[in-house]
Amino acid sequence: MHKKILEQVYKISDFKLNGYLLIDQLTSHLEDKLKASTPNAINWNEPEKELEFWNDFLIHGDSKDLFKEITKRTTHIHHPHYMGHQVSPPAPITALSSTLSALLNNGTAVYEMGMSSNAIERIIIALICKKIGFDDQSGGFLTSGGTLANLTALLSARKAITKKDIWNEGNQNQLGIMVSEEAHYCVDRAARIMGLGENGIIKIPVTKGFSMNTSVLETKFKEAEEQGIEIFAIIGSAPSTATGIFDDLKVIGEFAKKHRIWFHVDGAHGGAGIFSKKYRYTLKGIEQADSVVIDGHKMMMMPALTTALLFKNEVHAKTTFSQKADYLLSDSEHEDWYNSGKRTFECTKNMMAIHWFTLLKLYGEDVFDANVTQLYDMGTLFANLINEAQNFELALQPMSNIVCFRYVSPNLNEEEINALNIKIRQFLLEDGEFYIVQTKLKGKHYLRITIMNPFTTALHFKALIAKVKSYITKPSFS
Repeated sequence: MHKKILEQVYKISDFKLNGYLLIDQLTSHLEDKLKASTPNAINWNEPEKELEFWNDFLIHGDSKDLFKEITKRTTHIHHPHYMGHQVSPPAPITALSSTLSALLNNGTAVYEMGMSSNAIERIIIALICKKIGFDDQSGGFLTSGGTLANLTALLSARKAITKKDIWNEGNQNQLGIMVSEEAHYCVDRAARIMGLGENGIIKIPVTKGFSMNTSVLETKFKEAEEQGIEIFAIIGSAPSTATGIFDDLKVIGEFAKKHRIWFHVDGAHGGAGIFSKKYRYTLKGIEQADSVVIDGHKMMMMPALTTALLFKNEVHAKTTFSQKADYLLSDSEHEDWYNSGKRTFECTKNMMAIHWFTLLKLYGEDVFDANVTQLYDMGTLFANLINEAQNFELALQPMSNIVCFRYVSPNLNEEEINALNIKIRQFLLEDGEFYIVQTKLKGKHYLRITIMNPFTTALHFKALIAKVKSYITKPSFS
């Protein structure tokens, strides 16, 4: 009985049949979405109703419809009306590299389980380090997402900068990091996981332009010292998630060097700008960083999750974790870069390196330049359209493909404008033609788009603006 079920699960003819059907289905999906043949970027459903549907489908649904229903009932990232979260519409070829990784299932923690992927990863890391401006002493690895990468970087910083062996002896004094108040929440989370507590997270206010106010760094550092807090790292956002604004990495790097603390750049979103000839200037000073995070699944057309964590000095990539698993890893007199489990949280890591390598092999690194440059250009274009539109305003001029804007009216006070924009966003979500998100800046609610699809154009932007206006004029809207 058991053997019969297992034979059915591994039946090669079924795999071939289902594979062809799925590829045909996904091909149709891409054709429809990339050309915007179907109107909606999302088919919204209430959480409880969605849960009810899938409970019923598990019992009564036709198994032949499984993949079709999952595809239909998701947010359509490849639709040019998708302008929501910072998730890339993956290049179609990476769906195939994902299939390869999933089927081979070679965890890459130890060399014999990840021969090709460990070697490929080494090549990818060397290339990115060179693009950052690091020398031959640099190195790093790929890991599962920016949150994990930022946490690992801060652990590396703590081990490199603090005078005590915290890994083995525990923390005896209050440690701290300096970070913009607009930094991604994962940095705050990482600091708390490390036991720094609220007092150990020194929030630096932002300027009117929403970049870190570097003029107060010396004051904040001195205040922390007077409170007995040992600052071991400062983080620059490249850019911040809410606004898409880059911190001044050059000034932050100089500050870190002066005080002999670790300089980390969270470039999960905008770090890919190192490949853009036009927009590399946004990352001026990144070469001073001790560590850098760059997500492949944001601006580099890869599926989630794949993140590069790069170190100016590869020694820090090797020594962050000192645990031993003797049954897996053997000591060697030379650095065994090919056993990546020594350097990451993951003991099992998928073959994420093959996404990077596939895009490079098939299209060259110019593909990353083309994507980043196109998306940033579209951010500027959308901002210009908002400036021209009556009763719309920008939060600030964008530096990237993230744009914050809102609908305003001279007849409404600030509280009413906030409520109005929250309502607009909910209408857009339930309508489904466009998918955008929202954020709150200095107490003001803004609609927020992140242009992730290189085929989103001015026509789509104008349609979004017209859609918002149409809601405002509806009698039922008030």
